Amino acid sequence: MIDATDSSSTRPYLIRALYEWCTDNGFTPFVAVLVDETVRVPNEYVKDGEIVLNISFDATSSLQLGNEFIEFKGRFGGVARDILVPVNRVLAIYARENGQGMAFPMLAASESTASEPHPTETKPTTLSSVSKHSEKHTTTATKPPGGTKPSLTRIK
Repeated sequence: MIDATDSSSTRPYLIRALYEWCTDNGFTPFVAVLVDETVRVPNEYVKDGEIVLNISFDATSSLQLGNEFIEFKGRFGGVARDILVPVNRVLAIYARENGQGMAFPMLAASESTASEPHPTETKPTTLSSVSKHSEKHTTTATKPPGGTKPSLTRIK
């Protein structure tokens, strides 16, 4: 019998699936990332320890959604930058246009460097850029007002 603790993380597979869903439906995939020393992004764009990255085909070149890292070249303020994000630092992936996507639990700081995370010891993810919604689920998606970030709705 296969033990769940011996299997690989589902996070990179879910990220790839939601990326494909976004692109298939004409949406712009964004990833919210919790930045630390293992994340290679332009620090001047990091706010409150987080950065939101547009990983659409039009915004990136050489995009690789691997099992360990998300890698691509992107332009920030007109300057091309190499971006490297460990998959375990991804807080969420969602569509810019309607906020639909998925948030992931973040490992405790001492566990983030461990090679095999223990799923029973994760803490819930809190995104500072995402507004809290009531527990009641609505089925209609609305576009965010111009100039603001979309929000995620957690569905249980």
